[in-house]
Amino acid sequence: MRFDVFTLLPDVFPPYLESSILQRARQRGLIEVQVHNIRDWTHDRHHVTDDEPYAGGGGMVMKVEPVFEAVESVLGYDDCCPVILLTPQGRVFTQKVAAELSAHPRLALICGRYEGVDERIRQHLATDEISIGDYVLTGGELPAMILIDAVARLIPGVLGDPGGAADDSHAAGLLEYPHYTRPPEFRGWRVPEILLSGDHAKIAKWRREQSLLRTLERRPDLLETAELSEKERKFVESLKSKVNPDL
Repeated sequence: MRFDVFTLLPDVFPPYLESSILQRARQRGLIEVQVHNIRDWTHDRHHVTDDEPYAGGGGMVMKVEPVFEAVESVLGYDDCCPVILLTPQGRVFTQKVAAELSAHPRLALICGRYEGVDERIRQHLATDEISIGDYVLTGGELPAMILIDAVARLIPGVLGDPGGAADDSHAAGLLEYPHYTRPPEFRGWRVPEILLSGDHAKIAKWRREQSLLRTLERRPDLLETAELSEKERKFVESLKSKVNPDL
């Protein structure tokens, strides 16, 4: 899978992309990340990419011409892939959205800066707009890296454990169950005996129940849309009075 990133700060990407799982995925040819400096498509001596907004207002606005030229030069004029504008006005990025995007062989990511981008970029170039949450950052570079990381993990072969992503929090609509490793006891805190039993069926049942419990405690809103069996729904109902007596 290929990611084309369009940014004014290309130097912020290599330190993260050249580390850990993403670096190994790139070395194995599972993902390719090309970072493009939008300033390379300016035509003035100072490589200006922003200007004052019409009718006044605070901040500066990213100019339309260099962004269009950058994207069209790299992608061509055909609809070869989704062109995603990272913006706090976009649809909220979730695990479900990451899975949706992982089905594409190529993604283009436009990182906004300053007060925002010229509206014509949003209307006539971007095919999708994504936000990583209800807060504002200084630019789209961090959201772009988050998106690359989350999507890349879903590509077969990127993770060491082929089924690893399936157990992650939000992957199945629930929060993940607790994890433990050696030693079996630390400062009097023991690992649950069930995890040491070797009984895989009982361990699977315990993990599922812990996932349901943790979701009820921390993100009960997720249970409204999670795919649960009738038995699991009854289990959740039995927990409600213990977790929150007011429910």
